[in-house]
Amino acid sequence: MNSPATLFLYMKKNKIILKNRLTGLHHRCLYLIVKNLTWNYTYTSLYKMGKTIILTIAVMFTLTACGHNDVEPFMPPGSGTKPDTGTTDIVYHQRAKELFDVVNRLYRITPTDEASLYREDLHGSDYSFLWPFDGMISGAAALYRLGYPIAYEAMVDNYEKYSRPYAGDVSAPGYGSATNGSTGSGTRFYDDNAIVGVELVEAYVQTRQQKYLDRSAVVYAFLQSGLDTIMGEALWWNEDQRNRPGMDDSNKPACANGYATYFLLNYHAICPQTKKDSVLLFAQKLYEWLRTNLQDQSDKTYWNDKNVSGRINQTKWTYNSGVMILNGLLLFQITGEQRYLHEANGTAIGAYNYFVKPRNGLPLAYPDHDPWFNTKLLKAYIEIAPYLPAADTYVNTYIQLINHGYNRARTDNGLFYEDWTGASQGRYTNLLHQAAVIESYALIALYGNENIQTE
Repeated sequence: MNSPATLFLYMKKNKIILKNRLTGLHHRCLYLIVKNLTWNYTYTSLYKMGKTIILTIAVMFTLTACGHNDVEPFMPPGSGTKPDTGTTDIVYHQRAKELFDVVNRLYRITPTDEASLYREDLHGSDYSFLWPFDGMISGAAALYRLGYPIAYEAMVDNYEKYSRPYAGDVSAPGYGSATNGSTGSGTRFYDDNAIVGVELVEAYVQTRQQKYLDRSAVVYAFLQSGLDTIMGEALWWNEDQRNRPGMDDSNKPACANGYATYFLLNYHAICPQTKKDSVLLFAQKLYEWLRTNLQDQSDKTYWNDKNVSGRINQTKWTYNSGVMILNGLLLFQITGEQRYLHEANGTAIGAYNYFVKPRNGLPLAYPDHDPWFNTKLLKAYIEIAPYLPAADTYVNTYIQLINHGYNRARTDNGLFYEDWTGASQGRYTNLLHQAAVIESYALIALYGNENIQTE
C-alpha cells in the first residue's frame, strides 16, 4: 500500500492553489478523488467564495484503487533513465531559435532567402504541404512575440502561394494542401484552412496589417461554404470527400470542426461588429456538434470522426482534445458562461490521464509519435493554467520530456527525433516534426515570461 497522499486545496488572493505530496500514482488519481467528493465544488464555485477554503483529504489507496476503466494506472518506471528536468539556466526561447535556424538552413528551398518556402522532407526536393508549413508559421509567430526580428510577415505572406480561388463547384477561395511554389493545388481541407485562419488572426494581432484581417475573412467565407446539415450541422474533413457513401475518409472529424471553432472564436475578437453575432453562433454550433457526437463521456476526451455511415472512429489524438480545451476556455471568456470553463477543465484533466503514461523507460511521457499533436495540447494547458492549477503540472511534465529529447533524442545535425523519449528516430526528417519542437519551446518560453529584450 502506498503512503497517504495529503492534498491542500484553498483559495488565496483570488487564485486557487493546489499543494500536495503526491507520487505519480496520486497525481493520476487526483481527478477521481475530487470528482467523488461529497462536497462537489467546481473551481469556479471556489472562485466565487469570499473566504479562504481549506480542504484536506487524507487518502489511503493501492495501485488497484485507481484501476478505473478510463484511467491508465501509473506503473513504476523500469530501468530507463528519468526525464531531464528543467533548470534555471535553460533559456527556452534560445532553444526554439536554435532549431528554427537549423531548420531554415536544412529545409528552406533557398537557405539564404528569409522568404523562401520549405521542403517537405530533409532528403526531398518537393515543396512542403500546407500543414507542415503552417507548423513553421506557428513557431515563427511565437518567436516574433518573444522579440526575435525574423521575417515573420514575409513568411505569413507565403500562405498565398497555397491559395486556390476555387475548386470544383465551390467558388469560395481557400487554401490548397500543396503548392508548386507560386500557386496552390491539391485538396482544400477544412482543418488546414481553419489553422491558416488562426495564424492570419495572429498575424493581424501582432502587426495590425489590414491584409491579414481581409484574408481571415476569406477563411471565414470558405468555412461557411462547407457547412451542411447531414449528420448535424458540421464540416466534413475536406471538400472533395463530402457525403461520399462507402468512402472511409468521407467523415466529419474533430480536427476540422474543432479548429474551425477555434478560428471562429479568435476571428470573433477582430472581425467587424456587424459579424460578431453570426461568427459566434457558427462557433457554438460546431462546438455543440462535437460535444454531442464525438466526446467520450467517460473521460471527456474526443474521438477522431463520424463517418458518412454514422460510424464513430474512436481513435484519440492529443490535438483534438487540446483544441476543445481552448474552445471551451474562449467561449467562457466571450460569453461568461461558467459551464464552458467546466467543460474545458474536464477535458484537460481527462486528456492528461488518458494520454500521459510511462513510456520507453520514462515514468511519464506524452505520446511518443506525432509531436505536432502534442504541441497543441501543450498550448491548451498553458492557456487554461490560470483557471486550472493542475495544468501547471501537465506543462511541467511536457517540459521534462522535451528537455530529455534535447539531450538524448537528437541527430548530429541538431534535429529532434520524432520520438522525444529517444527510443526511436521515427520519421524525424519530416518538416512537421521539427516545427513542433520550435513551437513547443517558444510556447514554453512565453509561458515562463521570457523575452529577448529583457536579457
